[in-house]
Order: sequence, then C-alpha cells, then structure tokens
Amino acid sequence: MNKNSNTYQIVYAAIMVLLVGSVLAFVYMALKPKQDENIANDKRAQILSAINIESNEAELKDNFNKYIVADYIVDDKGEIADSAANSAFNVNMKSNIKQANRVLPVYKSVLADGQVKYILPVYGAGLWGPIWGYVAVNDDGNTIFGTSFSHEGETPGLGARITENEFKAQFVGKKIMKEGAFKSVEVVKKGQKSLDGADYVDAISGATITSRGVGSMIAHCLSSYEPFLKKLAASNNQLNSQEE
Repeated sequence: MNKNSNTYQIVYAAIMVLLVGSVLAFVYMALKPKQDENIANDKRAQILSAINIESNEAELKDNFNKYIVADYIVDDKGEIADSAANSAFNVNMKSNIKQANRVLPVYKSVLADGQVKYILPVYGAGLWGPIWGYVAVNDDGNTIFGTSFSHEGETPGLGARITENEFKAQFVGKKIMKEGAFKSVEVVKKGQKSLDGADYVDAISGATITSRGVGSMIAHCLSSYEPFLKKLAASNNQLNSQEE
C-alpha cells in the first residue's frame, strides 16, 4: 500500500486510535479497583473525622469497622427503611441530593467510652463548586458532637478553611433543635447573631459565600432528619427518666 496515499493514512490513524484506546481502557480497568478503594477510604476518613478520630491509611479500615457499628437508611418518618450492610455508605450524596425523595443515610458510632453518636452526611454548594461533609450528633438528637467538611475547589486560605479545625470546632455543642423543632445552626459574619434565636458560628473572614454555603448545606440536609432526631430525643429522655 502506498504510504503516501490518503487510504493508508486513514487506516494507520484508525489502527493507532484503536491501539491507544485499548491501552487506555486496559489501564483504566486495572487501576479502577485501587481508585475506588482510595475514594472509599477518603470517605471513611471524613466520617471518622466527624467523631474526632484520625487514622493513618494502615489503620483506617480497622478504625472504621471498630467505631461505626451500623449504617442504615431512614425514611421521612424517622424509621429505619434499609439496614443492609453498607446501605448508607453506598449512597452517592451528589446525585442523592438532587432527588425529590432522597434517601437519608445514618451512621451509628459507639466511641471507646461507650458514648453513642449519629453521623449524618450533608452536601451543598460553595463558591467554586460542591462542598460536603458529615455532622455528628449526640444521642439526644440535638447537640452537635463534631463536624467534618470538604470541598472540590474553594480558594486556599479562604473558603478552603472550612476543612480546618478552627472553623469546625465552632459547631461543637451547638443545638439543632429549639423547643422541639428543627432550627439549624447558622453561619453569620463575625460580630453578628442569629435573628431568630438559632445557635450560630462565625463565618470565615473573606469567604462569606462559602461560609453561607456551609450554613445552607446543613439546614437543607439536616431538616429532612427532623423526625429521626425527634425519635432520638424521645428515646434519650425516656432512658434518662428510667435512670432517675
């Protein structure tokens, strides 16, 4: 075949495309299990971070299995709808948040001292892209025990500071229920207060939009858990009454 002909060049290009495509597909398939495992481990690390447990790569899975004793889905009445293994872990919050009838994942944790915490995932929008995280609530269904936040592309030194302990620590001890009704923790400019009596934390200076995004994310996502949180509160009150 004439190497200078159009036919030769078209055939050659087609063969090269097929070869390169095959190699890329093989590499992708070979690396995908490792990539999926890295994504899962990052998720495990963020969930554990909400209950103040930091783990290196070697101990991450063991710590997750040790402290996360159950994960399940609850319905809009606060009842467990699916308790199959990994039912909560396998939920993709990015797509789930867009659903009209989204599922509500819950992770139940028992700490070394026996305290029980419930970890709820949240997902929203920052300035430059998605933000997400986990909010750990005490078994009273009201008090925040810890938080973990992450982002896709917020500005370093500004919006990206939602991942830092200085910001996250402000949420510890804040209430998300007032007089038996859900009232989310607000994120306000430093020096300001909530206008409707809700608990609040200071926004990050210079990152107002990202900070408001965190507040909106928590309010939007956790409001759907109100029936579940009320059930936790009722169960906790009943237990305390029996102990008295």
